[in-house]
Amino acid sequence: MVRNPEAGAGERRLGAEERCALLLDIARRSRGTLDLGEILDRLLDALGGVVDFDAAGVFALSEVLTHDGAPPAGRIAAVARRGYLERPAAEDRMLSRGEGLIGHAILTGASVLVPDVRRDARYVVGRQETLSELVVPIVVDGRAIAALDLESDRPAAFDGRDLDRLEFFAEAAAMALEKAILHRRLVELDQIDAQLRLAREVQLGLLPRTASELPGWQIAGLCRPSLELGGDLYDEFPLGRGRHGLVVGDVAGKGVPAALIMATFRALLRARRDGGEQGPAATVAAVSRLLRESAPARAFVTCCYAALEPESGALVYASCGHPPGLLVRRDGGVEELENCGPALGVFESERFVERAAVLAPGDRLLLYTDGLTETADPAGEPFGLERVRAALAELRGTSAQGLAEDLVRRVEGFAASSNLSDDLTLLVVARLPLPA
Repeated sequence: MVRNPEAGAGERRLGAEERCALLLDIARRSRGTLDLGEILDRLLDALGGVVDFDAAGVFALSEVLTHDGAPPAGRIAAVARRGYLERPAAEDRMLSRGEGLIGHAILTGASVLVPDVRRDARYVVGRQETLSELVVPIVVDGRAIAALDLESDRPAAFDGRDLDRLEFFAEAAAMALEKAILHRRLVELDQIDAQLRLAREVQLGLLPRTASELPGWQIAGLCRPSLELGGDLYDEFPLGRGRHGLVVGDVAGKGVPAALIMATFRALLRARRDGGEQGPAATVAAVSRLLRESAPARAFVTCCYAALEPESGALVYASCGHPPGLLVRRDGGVEELENCGPALGVFESERFVERAAVLAPGDRLLLYTDGLTETADPAGEPFGLERVRAALAELRGTSAQGLAEDLVRRVEGFAASSNLSDDLTLLVVARLPLPA
């Protein structure tokens, strides 16, 4: 630990008995709790028996306490204090920008002893009565993460012996502080894990619980998020005039943001699905406009949305910036669905069109996200569309559910892992052959 030249090196240092007594007192006070705030309050109470002061505090770098990616309120967090008037971080140059003697001690790792703060240019007023100040950094793994600060209403109230006491106190407090911070992070991580598990259950609940029963048809869907939460979805639902809606979508990104946008997209699509008996193109145009209004900038969704007439097998669809769906004919031929417009939520001036196809008895439709074709093997080669076509040819007699499951198994085998690098979602719609 670096000392200020004004520390008074000639003063008598703490003896072994004093050090032992101080260690025992700190250990006793920090026993029985791992709560960060409670430990720091106890440490400040113990500090009163070590050095006389009019105000005291423990201040930590915000990044030490903020580990979830959220922007901290300021550079330095006020963790515990005595004798200070609390004020918002934005109004305190020490808290917001790390200035002042406390910020200097944390950012440089050097102790600071100032007999008269009025003569030190580094000083930032924290309380009007302060005339002298003593600051010692708290170091963990060679890095200053916090500081102990003592202030007095008298000039030259602290000397080298006080500095020695406070530095030893800071070394002992570092162990208790490190344990408390670690415990706090573990508790928060457990809470985050629990929230993610709940969010995953909610997200999975948005997927169809069971496939719709359409006479003469089979429908099967699978969704495999690469993380706890994903940005893919599939859905199928009844529409007006006896039609049936089919959709597979992929939100840009992964994790929680993608999952939130996916839920928004699903809600918007279901809300607009029967508006005025409109077709898929009009529906996705309305959803795209609403996404631009409600989702963050640069958030977009690719999808294929189709309306199926089960009686005739007629399919009207709008594929928007999405990998082409595959129409597998009974004789083994494979046709790609056409692109019908850009991804949703991107452009203010956009045009979506509809395309049509017919599924004859024995035909099948495969809608999927890019996790199917872009998942790579350990050497970096993607699974690719040709492998999908080959699998479809080999699995011509398989049920819709069997086809979806077999495709996922093949991709996992190709990647040599069940933990895929991208979300993977499939929707298989099969028209059953006519009885012989």
